[in-house]
Amino acid sequence: MDTIKVLLVEDDPMVREVNRQFIERVEGFQVVGMCSNGVEGYSQVVEMRPDLVIMDIFMPEQDGLITLRKMRNANLPVDVITVTAANDMQTIQQILHLGVYDYIMKPFTFERIQQTLINYFNFKMKSFGVQDITQKELDEMIHPYRESEESSGSESTLLTELPKGFNRTTLDKVLHFVKASKEGVSADEVAAGIGVARVTARRYLDFLEKQNFIYVDVHYGGVGRPINHYFI
Repeated sequence: MDTIKVLLVEDDPMVREVNRQFIERVEGFQVVGMCSNGVEGYSQVVEMRPDLVIMDIFMPEQDGLITLRKMRNANLPVDVITVTAANDMQTIQQILHLGVYDYIMKPFTFERIQQTLINYFNFKMKSFGVQDITQKELDEMIHPYRESEESSGSESTLLTELPKGFNRTTLDKVLHFVKASKEGVSADEVAAGIGVARVTARRYLDFLEKQNFIYVDVHYGGVGRPINHYFI
C-alpha cells in the first residue's frame, strides 16, 4: 500500500472542490470519488471500497450520522474523518462513539487537515500486513505525539532544561510538525497545525533554531514582510 484511496462526501460543490484540492496536496492520497449526500456516499463505499471516507454531517437526503451508522452496522472496512460545521457536543459524542479517526470542524485550515492525513498515512503504513503487535508499537501508531514525547530517542530529550515558560509537550509537537513537512513550514502553519497561538509557535521555533534542531529559510515575496520557513 502506497496510496490512500479517499471518497469525499460533501453536499456543497465549492467546499467539495476545496477539500479535494487540500487532500490531493498531501502526498500519498488520491480522491477516487465524490458524492453530494449520504445515500450516494454509502453506495459508493460499498461499490468502490475506499480506504478512507471524508464526510460532512449536515447533508440532504441522508445525513452523515445516519450514513456512518449504516457503514458501521454493515461492518464495512473503511475509516472515516468527519469535516463538518456541527459543533454541538451531543453530535460530536455520537460521531466519536461510532469510531471516526478524526473530527474536524469547519472552517479549517489546510495545515489542520494535512496533519491529520499525515498521521493517518503513517498509521496505515505501519499497520499494513501486521498481525500481532506490542503495546509500544500500537502507541507509536495511534499516539504519534505521545511517542515523540516519551521516547528515549526523542531529540528534545537532549535538552535537559528548558527556558522558563516552555513546555516539553508543546516543544515536541512543534518539532514533530516541522519534521512531517518536506517543504518547510511557517509559524502560522505550525500554529494552526498544533492548535497554539502564532506568537507561541514563533517562540518555540526560534528556540529550536538556536539549539540547531531546525534551520530557517527566509522567503521574500513581492509585497509585505518576508516569511520564515523552518526545516529540520
